[in-house]
Amino acid sequence: MNIALWIIASLLAAASLGGGLMLVTQSREKLVASGLGWVEDFSPGVVRAIGTLKVLAAVGLILPALLDIAPVLVPIAAIGWVLLMVGAMITHLRRHESQAIVVNLILLAFAAFVAWGHFAA
Repeated sequence: MNIALWIIASLLAAASLGGGLMLVTQSREKLVASGLGWVEDFSPGVVRAIGTLKVLAAVGLILPALLDIAPVLVPIAAIGWVLLMVGAMITHLRRHESQAIVVNLILLAFAAFVAWGHFAA
């Protein structure tokens, strides 16, 4: 079980870090051109805030458990990721982007598994 939690948390952290850094560092126009049309629905500040939350989630999913410093932060970060995916699904639902919702559901399930696995331990 511990190995599965590490693998899933690592995959989530990698996706979160990559997506977050992209949102924080790239211009709105570049993000839209790369297929992230949802950024048009939000101000640049909100897009950067979402990117920052994703970067923080990546850190929170790995470092506390790795360093054994406040490991309770791992499931809290996973719950934050669940909430982020709920918001993403609502946004994609409004935009009629059903394929993106499937990805969000998978990521939500992984994050819920990480949260459950760490709270149950």
